[in-house]
Amino acid sequence: MINKKLPGDYVRNISEFEVLPGVKESIARLQNVFGLVIVITNQQGVGKGIMTADDVNKVHDYMCSEIAASGGNIHDVFFCPDLDGSGSRDRKPAIGMGLQAKDKFPEIDFSRTLMVGDSITDMEFGKKLDLTTVFIQKEKDTQSDNNPLIDYVFTSLKEFSDFIYESNPS
Repeated sequence: MINKKLPGDYVRNISEFEVLPGVKESIARLQNVFGLVIVITNQQGVGKGIMTADDVNKVHDYMCSEIAASGGNIHDVFFCPDLDGSGSRDRKPAIGMGLQAKDKFPEIDFSRTLMVGDSITDMEFGKKLDLTTVFIQKEKDTQSDNNPLIDYVFTSLKEFSDFIYESNPS
């Protein structure tokens, strides 16, 4: 949703990180409406030994600097290196990273918070915290049709930010 995914692989370094079109400006716009922008992401490539936590942090630092260069701010990034199936309390859809974010930013009010993501796991995470969920799906498909985990569906972060901006132009 923020960067181009590598099919069957992981973004391991800055040279592989490619911000999707419209994302930088969209995050800046969304921040102006919502305030805090926090990224919560599973990064099991670390758990698999494909990359290190330092590699992930370098990519996240680069992502944040790219967003900042366009006037936006990602206030923090929380990532879970644990493997799928590990039972980790932090790996989405478990809510550990959401609780960490709330501890660090006590002003977060889950009843007024959105989870914007591109996977059903993101939507599960959001619903477990009673967040409003926004599903970003590149192409229309049936996984979002009448899915109780999904409150809103958009085809890109830009489309979502355009919708929000039109609803809150000031």
